[in-house]
Amino acid sequence: MSALAVAYSGGRDSTALLHATVAAAEPLGLHVLALHVHHGLSVEADHWMAHGQALCERWARRGRPVEFVARVLSTRPARGESVEAWARQARYRALREMAVEHGADLVLLAHHRRDQAETFVLQALRGGGVAALSAMPRKVRRDGVTWARPWLDQPRERIDAYLRRYRLAHVDDDTNDDERFARNRLRARVWPALTEAFADAEASLAGAAQWAQEASAGLAELAAVDLATVCLDDSLEVATWRALSPVRQSNALRAWLRERIGKPPPATLVERLLKELRPTGAVRWPVPGGALRSYRGRLHYEAAAALRPLRGSFAVSSGKEGSALLDLSAPGVHEIPEWSGALIVERVTSGGIPAATAARLTLRFRAPGDRFQSGPARPPRSLKLQYQAAGVPDWQRHGPVACHDGVLVYVPGLGIDARVVAGLGEAQLSLRWSPR
Repeated sequence: MSALAVAYSGGRDSTALLHATVAAAEPLGLHVLALHVHHGLSVEADHWMAHGQALCERWARRGRPVEFVARVLSTRPARGESVEAWARQARYRALREMAVEHGADLVLLAHHRRDQAETFVLQALRGGGVAALSAMPRKVRRDGVTWARPWLDQPRERIDAYLRRYRLAHVDDDTNDDERFARNRLRARVWPALTEAFADAEASLAGAAQWAQEASAGLAELAAVDLATVCLDDSLEVATWRALSPVRQSNALRAWLRERIGKPPPATLVERLLKELRPTGAVRWPVPGGALRSYRGRLHYEAAAALRPLRGSFAVSSGKEGSALLDLSAPGVHEIPEWSGALIVERVTSGGIPAATAARLTLRFRAPGDRFQSGPARPPRSLKLQYQAAGVPDWQRHGPVACHDGVLVYVPGLGIDARVVAGLGEAQLSLRWSPR
């Protein structure tokens, strides 16, 4: 039997949604999971979980296709961390894990129109941009699960009426009265005055969030068009980017940064780059999870792992005391913890090294006398000159060089030395260094 899930807290909204979902699922042959997360933030949390389990067991005895699934959180917010943010992140993580474990691809959330309007106001008060003002999407695919809010257009009054009609018992969350939390302050102090002065505030603000969603989608499409023009490999070409209008510069830069750091970039970082980033000069800016560097007219992002210095003095060579050979003849990821990274080996049909060579490699630091040949008709040159000619930034030159019987084979940032490339028809492999 196929399963779908409802995020169930025991409160009025999720109780009504769970009841409606079970009623709709029964004739369709669907099994409903009531996913409950025990945050451990209230003394009533055990009671809420017991209430939900008893409710679902009672419905199941009547033949309803419902099952109660709970997760008790074992972590707590760190010192100084927002309790609201921690609870939200931990809750969604637990809901996803429970859904996946029980074979549910769809999770229904009980947010309604007033929740959407409140989110819009809170994001506006925090100075959020268009993406933040979009508030909550009606449906989104994230982390292998579809999250849907079927009642996002419904006023809370209709949900209250549904509860009365079916005489559904629910629990009240005592933390909803705690005005240390921003949403609770909004509900207690601002919302009554706002709706008294503007009767249509809820519908109007929820509608504004919908407009913001459309605007955000349009900006994302525009950013994709611009990034296709201003990006080269994984870097951003500054001169081409600067040729865009100021608003498109900002929009494209935000999208480029978001792809690399995994979340919306701080507004202060975007403003600083808009002022300081130029086609010439070498500048470094720290960012969440790494650093940005401009080099030869391009903006690069380097993850924190790539910025760590190499550990120890790991070096291996054939036939020397205390040495060892590396066998990289098998395709895959070969972790080299002593160098804080891994060598990625792949089968190729040209431009690689013979498999027999890959089976007997040694790693070491670069040496002053190392020379690299970038092509069959080109002379060997020092690594420094080759890096400069190839435009490889300083921070991308880290990692071990690989040798075979003392002969240079592979250099991070430059690739495989032309003098050791395998012949046509010969089994061969490519090497690529990946910092961790």
